[in-house]
Amino acid sequence: MLQQVHSRHFQPLLGQTGNLTLPDGSCLQVRFETLEETPRAKLPNTERMPFSVEFNSLENTAFVDGLCELEVPELGKIEGVFVSRMPPMGRDPALGYFYIAFN
Repeated sequence: MLQQVHSRHFQPLLGQTGNLTLPDGSCLQVRFETLEETPRAKLPNTERMPFSVEFNSLENTAFVDGLCELEVPELGKIEGVFVSRMPPMGRDPALGYFYIAFN
């Protein structure tokens, strides 16, 4: 299923809120902030352009990283998505900032 995910699936989510299902089954409300394609990382003979998605929590969270689930337009629920936490770097330290890379 993850091989079917393309950047176009996340485009409608930019600026929108959604729920990220954490490894423990709890839900974290997030806002999708940026979507970036990385053409230089594309391997020959692969269909998908590598891309990344950044989003932040709307509340304080202790979640750091792990395999999560989220709803994506056209595809529905995708499972087994590895989400990594990023440092706040000048942003509100009370929120969580996260990153997903699709290679």
